[in-house]
Amino acid sequence: MSGGARVGERLFVTLQQLLPQHTLSRLIGAIARAHWLRRPLIALFMRAYRPDLSDAAEPDPHAYPSFNAFFTRALRVGARAAAMAERAVVSPVDGTISALGSISAGRLLQAKGHDYALSSLLAGDGALAAHLHAGWFMTIYLAPFNYHRIHMALGGRLLAARYVPGRLFSVNDTTARLVPNLFARNERVVLEFEGACGRYALVMVGALFVGSMSTVWHGDIAPRASRGPCPLPLPESGPALQLPRGAQLGRFNMGSTVILLLPETAGGWESGLSTGSVLRVGERIGALPTASLA
Repeated sequence: MSGGARVGERLFVTLQQLLPQHTLSRLIGAIARAHWLRRPLIALFMRAYRPDLSDAAEPDPHAYPSFNAFFTRALRVGARAAAMAERAVVSPVDGTISALGSISAGRLLQAKGHDYALSSLLAGDGALAAHLHAGWFMTIYLAPFNYHRIHMALGGRLLAARYVPGRLFSVNDTTARLVPNLFARNERVVLEFEGACGRYALVMVGALFVGSMSTVWHGDIAPRASRGPCPLPLPESGPALQLPRGAQLGRFNMGSTVILLLPETAGGWESGLSTGSVLRVGERIGALPTASLA
């Protein structure tokens, strides 16, 4: 990388530090939902990113009532079939692996030369961190052109959900390399499940211009004036807390990152996967050892 590129990257990170991140994200969220702006915004996006709409339930980009509705579009039935093997662990999103591997002494790789504490990512949930401290992690980046709904990597029952306030840095490769503890600093939602491998977690990480995140249980989880992590109530009615592998669990309103955290008993990831591997929802990314199945 040239010296000029390094200077440009550092300026990019410095600018993010100076920006009113949450104010900008709320503004972008409002613009993305504005009906009267949908056509020019969608047209600009189509020219810039050329997303593949052949697998969308509605392939006409101008049929959506807002840019956000277009951005979070649903897939047509059968576009993503989850791997059928009983032991399969499947990708929860369309995206690109930015890091994966084992959790070593309670620490995860963020980017080359940078790691961070699992306990920080989980915002001090010591019991869950202890359960996953020697487990497995996969960090998946969703680019703007990707499908932005999130699905179950394993069948499971939602045990707990927490909103963790934080910054809204971009989560692209440049920022991951230059901002220490990026994923543990950004705003996020931590979902804890009980599945065939025991307790596991999926972390939805917010980012610059992500207006909000949502789950099928809680609806929109917009940035909140909270000074610390706060539990999100488990619903007494509505969507069941138990969801099968491949079922939709939430979405990003604009792009971001998910981190899948499995216990040591899950057995790790498919051997052919590495940093830079492109994933699609439902694609097999691992397989539980027979002994871990309930």
